[in-house]
Amino acid sequence: MDKIVGVHGIGKYHYYRDSGNSVAGAATAMRDKWDRYLHKGLTGDKPYAKEHYVTEVAYYAHLLGESKDEALLAVQTMDVGAQKIFVAWAKQVDSIGEGLTGALHRMTGWLLDHMQANAADFARLFCPEVAAYMAAGGEARAKSRAAVAEVIRRNRPKVVIAHSLGSVVTYETLWANPDLEVDLLITLGSPLGMRNVIFEHLMPAPVNGWGERPRKVKRWVNIADKDDIVAIPPGLRGCFTGVDQEALVNLDWLDFHTVEKYLGCGALNSHLKPYL
Repeated sequence: MDKIVGVHGIGKYHYYRDSGNSVAGAATAMRDKWDRYLHKGLTGDKPYAKEHYVTEVAYYAHLLGESKDEALLAVQTMDVGAQKIFVAWAKQVDSIGEGLTGALHRMTGWLLDHMQANAADFARLFCPEVAAYMAAGGEARAKSRAAVAEVIRRNRPKVVIAHSLGSVVTYETLWANPDLEVDLLITLGSPLGMRNVIFEHLMPAPVNGWGERPRKVKRWVNIADKDDIVAIPPGLRGCFTGVDQEALVNLDWLDFHTVEKYLGCGALNSHLKPYL
């Protein structure tokens, strides 16, 4: 079996804390979960017996810090009651549809489009880790990329699966380290195309409104829930060249962003089978 490296997304600092501030412990705990999630996606209801699909998960959450401010909760972590209140408020601002998940997605996109210069302030509310990674100065950004590069360089995987903010870290890491060659990059719930917060501030910067597949990546597959409020827009072909294939999935009306749902949905199966 070829090597597969994972790169995690937002909300993973607790693995570091729970393992006694150990990066290795956090990465191992995450790998165990990714293996279970992928097993479900690949085999359905077949019992899990410690199969190892993922070689290693590159861990970097400790470099971005842990938010202590309860007000800085991402919308996707709100309970159902809070989400309904948020949507009710948004409907007073703009017509965003009746479905709760679709409404959250449209409302978030609407806010990002209309806030423009203040979108970074919204990012601090929407996801403190995104704001920390994209912050001016770039120390946390550089260290996060170095951590991911070290794991990829050490393992030399054929496949990299990057979820959420991890897709941004991975994209920039692969551009910054041309010695890193990957056969297949799979991005899950990626915010790479998020205007005013991420897209325009990527390294390297988009040229004439277009980003580009990292040069040493042979194939890029993007998978996103159609209403994922982190993946705005869910499709990346409208702003990046070199995205070979895209799939819009419908994971769950509330649980629309977790790596568990993405790895377990089966959408990766056909892309991973040649490497398993």
